[in-house]
Amino acid sequence: QVQVVESGGGLVQPGGSLRLSCVASGSIYSIVAMSWYRQAPGKERELVAIVTEGGTTYHADSVKGRFTISKGNAKNTVHLQMNSLKPEDTAVYYCTASPPATSGLTDYWGQGTQVTVSS
Repeated sequence: QVQVVESGGGLVQPGGSLRLSCVASGSIYSIVAMSWYRQAPGKERELVAIVTEGGTTYHADSVKGRFTISKGNAKNTVHLQMNSLKPEDTAVYYCTASPPATSGLTDYWGQGTQVTVSS
């Protein structure tokens, strides 16, 4: 059994900051990357950022320069620092932990944490 738990969501004013955290625990085979996705009401889920086991990162154009993904000090943890937040960043944010493609396993998903940007 694998658990992926997100934390750090909440209500913030436009221009403000939030830091999301995620930890994957349990019977984990191996994790090669961790990611953040988000889904706004009425919209499709979209990839926000990825960090690989080796530290390589990717950020979607919509958040580049404002959001930063990073590996945590503890194993299988990841953070998403979100600055200069905009109302359009309002969404449920999901963390995923990816096992190796050769394992045949699917990504592990968290339950999501709500981020609301509003004045």
